[in-house]
Amino acid sequence: MSQDDHRHAAVRPGVELLSWLQPEPGERILDLGCGNGDLTAAIAATGAIPTGIDASEDMIHRAKQRYPELNLQTRDARHYRSDTRYDAVFSHAALHWIQDAPAVAETIHLALRKGGRFVAEFAGKGNVAALTGAIRQSLETNGYPWEGRNPWYHPSIGEYASLLERTGFRVTFARHLDLPTQLKGEEALRKWLNSFADYFFTGIPASERAPLYDAIVSLAKPALYKEGQWMLDTSRLRVLAIKDTE
Repeated sequence: MSQDDHRHAAVRPGVELLSWLQPEPGERILDLGCGNGDLTAAIAATGAIPTGIDASEDMIHRAKQRYPELNLQTRDARHYRSDTRYDAVFSHAALHWIQDAPAVAETIHLALRKGGRFVAEFAGKGNVAALTGAIRQSLETNGYPWEGRNPWYHPSIGEYASLLERTGFRVTFARHLDLPTQLKGEEALRKWLNSFADYFFTGIPASERAPLYDAIVSLAKPALYKEGQWMLDTSRLRVLAIKDTE
């Protein structure tokens, strides 16, 4: 992928991945983790027939307000079952939020017809590793346990491809992409910490977080501050697989 492709993908998240999906008119497509419904709507615009599911009731409510014509449902991807057999399952920026990856892989397998395709992109191994490492070090230094605070599933290519193969897929493509995200100064890094405070700093009074943030910024700076610019160490996995077995 060229630098221009990277910039394009950053401006229009998920749109490039739709070119991998290549939806056809009349195809039934499950958008797993559909969020605000923008990509579900883009799938529908091709003439395909999408169903969007997301675990967030609030997100689905807002998506329905924007796209009342779409089939959007509040459903848990670990347990979703449907009588419909889909031609494809699509997922963008959602799977790293679900730690029970085997359950989700089973859902996807059961949802697809034999020969159906699975196209996904989500955060992979190494994603924000320097920053989460600094968070962990700062917490443990100050007597706070790390266990149970990280909400994400960030597999390697080998780990995730192996899971799909065990579930009954033939993985035809898998790629790890390092896509550093530019931050607008140190304050943006602190805002990032605030945005995930319910996970990483739960049980810690707000009054005690400022010194933790200071320590985290200091610990992360050697890895994330280069040539006068803060860059978040974001990584993605992109996967294309075909359902091989019933």
